[in-house]
Amino acid sequence: MWDYSEKVLDHYRNPRNVGKIDNADLIGEAGSLACGDSLKLYLKLDGEKIVDAKFQTFGCGSAVASSSILTEMIIGKTLDEAKKITNKDIADELGGLPQEKMHCSVMGHEALEDALKKYYGKEIEEDLPPQTADKIVCTCFNVTENQIWEAIKVNNLRTVEEVTNYTKAGGACGRCKGTIQDIIDTYYKSENKKEEAPLTATQKILKISKVIEQQISPELQKDGGDIEFIDLEGNKVKVRLTGMCQGCKNSRMTIKTFVESILKDKVDKNLEVEQV
Repeated sequence: MWDYSEKVLDHYRNPRNVGKIDNADLIGEAGSLACGDSLKLYLKLDGEKIVDAKFQTFGCGSAVASSSILTEMIIGKTLDEAKKITNKDIADELGGLPQEKMHCSVMGHEALEDALKKYYGKEIEEDLPPQTADKIVCTCFNVTENQIWEAIKVNNLRTVEEVTNYTKAGGACGRCKGTIQDIIDTYYKSENKKEEAPLTATQKILKISKVIEQQISPELQKDGGDIEFIDLEGNKVKVRLTGMCQGCKNSRMTIKTFVESILKDKVDKNLEVEQV
């Protein structure tokens, strides 16, 4: 028996926004009755803002819960904000889903993506290899290579079993499992090539600024301190400590080690931190 969160059970027993919008501005579909699960998502817009969303789904309790929470997540958001929602966001909002049911959150994301494609056109199809356009990999569940690629990318999937849990591909006859493994291998080979390419000075500065702003600064602020990125000279990162961090001489070396370790891990292992 799978272990469901209370939020999943609540949205399954009391689904929100069930039904259809007769004058919907956008309609997205995912899955099919022939494959066992299907979802139709209706959106009503005011300009670029989603003011109403409803769904009709045929599937298990996880499919109902994922569709229900998705409508709550997108109502009130702009289309650009909704475009950034991933299947992982849907699952996280539910408090998690069993691995074997992650394909339900993927179906919700695909229905949303299908609706948004009708508004944005090809703009939404990003970071997919050009040779994969709508090629069916799993004929049992009608899963395309693009869908598998996207699931791997968003959820960091590394095994055929994980891909099956997230997309259902390979879950019936199994004849496509070799192709799925090839897609996994191709994806990570391309990612490794990206990682191997050295950062330019400008890219390094932007990445350091982002890491300091989003990861290091919030941690220091918890204790009344903060940090300011001043400059980059070669591999030497110059920073200024402020607030409580500025006057706490005994902990400066600890803070320097903390900052340096994060920058080495997230940006470049050769970086050194200097306080100015």
